[in-house]
Amino acid sequence: MDIFEFAYPERLIYLAVVPALFLVYWAVVAMRRRRLKRFGDKATLAELMPERSVARGWIKISLLAVAAIFLTLAAARPRTGSKLRTVETEGREIMLVVDVSNSMLAEDIEPSRMERTRYAISRLVESMKEDRVGVVAFAGEAEVLLPITSDYKMAESKVRSLSPSIIRNQGTDIGAALELATLSFTASSKSNRVIILITDGEAHDEGAIAAAEMAAAEGITICAIGIGTPEGETLKIGGRYIEDEEGNMVVTKLNEELLQQVAAATEGIYTRSRNEDFGLQGIVQKLDEIEAEEFTERIFDEYEEQYQWFLGVAILLLAIEAVVLSRRNPMLRGVKLFEGERLLLTNLVIYKT
Repeated sequence: MDIFEFAYPERLIYLAVVPALFLVYWAVVAMRRRRLKRFGDKATLAELMPERSVARGWIKISLLAVAAIFLTLAAARPRTGSKLRTVETEGREIMLVVDVSNSMLAEDIEPSRMERTRYAISRLVESMKEDRVGVVAFAGEAEVLLPITSDYKMAESKVRSLSPSIIRNQGTDIGAALELATLSFTASSKSNRVIILITDGEAHDEGAIAAAEMAAAEGITICAIGIGTPEGETLKIGGRYIEDEEGNMVVTKLNEELLQQVAAATEGIYTRSRNEDFGLQGIVQKLDEIEAEEFTERIFDEYEEQYQWFLGVAILLLAIEAVVLSRRNPMLRGVKLFEGERLLLTNLVIYKT
């Protein structure tokens, strides 16, 4: 059975342009209508401008909108995989557990904690060859953004989407994140599993230690990266300092001791991120020490590109849109294709009566 997928699904976000086209055009039509009302009523204007056609304008914008849909689908590279094969690989299962609380927008690490995190773990994913990777985002609650997979393009796409808007409930629940990550590894893998925890949160969560001990019992190693300082830093987002409800400046502190305990519970390592070094180098060295495991997976390959069909439809629609005039053609105004038929029918009726 063939599988259908998009090589670049993140490009589908450009479909949001389509409703915007209709909204802008509606606003333009409404503004023109208000201006024309100043010159007379509707019947008078229709006589003065017989070539004017509102329907043709909506037809043209509809053609443009549908063409934009097909262009976007073509840009996302639709393809089908027609061959299934079994692949033997050796690697590790790595779950990226990333803090996406609002404080990750702080700019004490340039350009911001969130931007730097996305960049660093994107580079980490790019360096992977046979490892499997998954993504968990957390703040006050945790969510699996990507189950364990060997699809690195999908992983990079999920990493680029990391932001505080993903999780509605804000906070820093490290325990819930670690517990969810532990349960998200594949059942077939019993060893060589690693959680890379990246957080800036000020957390006094005893649940984090319990979750780390549960992970250790499952043979999982936790490597933690802390962002911030134990002394605390004033939270600055978008060039301005953030204040609490009482008007005091918000200070974000790194609970370094907690992260050290979490990593130690699984014989992992802890590093602190700084402007000059995000802290991944030590993590990579730790990963190299962990023995790879044999994986057997069935994958589709020999993909067949399908974008050309979507592109062809888009070009056809654009060509039709170019042919359709926004006004009636005055040269064709006198052409009455069905006048002869009407005259013949009239004469026939008269003859019969």
